[in-house]
Amino acid sequence: MNIILLGAPGAGKGTQASKIAQHYGILHISTGDIFRANIKGGTEIGKLAKSYMDAGKLVPDEVTCDIVKDRLTWADVKSGYMLDGFPRNLYQAKELDKFAKIDLCLNIDVDEALLMDRICGRRICACGESYHVSTLNGATTCAKCGKELYQRADDNPETVKTRLDTYKTQTAPLIDYYKAQGKLASVTSGEGSPDEVFEQIVKILGK
Repeated sequence: MNIILLGAPGAGKGTQASKIAQHYGILHISTGDIFRANIKGGTEIGKLAKSYMDAGKLVPDEVTCDIVKDRLTWADVKSGYMLDGFPRNLYQAKELDKFAKIDLCLNIDVDEALLMDRICGRRICACGESYHVSTLNGATTCAKCGKELYQRADDNPETVKTRLDTYKTQTAPLIDYYKAQGKLASVTSGEGSPDEVFEQIVKILGK
C-alpha cells in the first residue's frame, strides 16, 4: 500500500508516521530526509536544491517532484511506502499521479487552536526528545539526558499562524482532491493522545 500522510503543522504526523512504519513495516519517506540525503550525497539534483536554499529561496515544485520521483525508483519502495511532507500543493499532487500509484491519503484533522497550543508549547532537547510545557511541571531539562530544553525560534504565535495559513491555502485543498478520487480517509479526532489517534489509524488501514 502506498500512503500519503496529511495534516497541518502540529497535527502529530511525525509521531504517527513512526508508529505506522513500525507497526506495518512500511517505508516512511520524509521529503526533508530526501533533500538532506541528496545534498549530503552531492547529487546533481541535491546541488540544485541547495542552490535555492543557500539563496534563501523555496525549492521550486519541479525540483521537489524530481527528487521524490527519483526516490520512488529505489528498490526498497516495492513493498509500499508512506509519503510525509509531499505533496504540499495541487501541482505536486497532480505530478505525483503521473509517476506513482497512491492508494490512500490519510488526513489527521486537528482543531487550529490546539495546533497553536501544541507548537507554541513545544520544548526540544538537543538529543531529539520533545516535550510540551503542560507535562513538564516546571522542569527545564530533558528527562532522558539532562540537557537544557529550548524552544525553536519558529515556534512562536506569529510564525505558527503564518505556517498554518500557508497550510490552509496550499495544502488543505489536497483534502478535496483526494476525496474526489475516493482515496481520502480522515482521523477526525486527532486531538486525542498519540495512542488514541493511532488506534483510529489502525482501524482505517484495517479496512
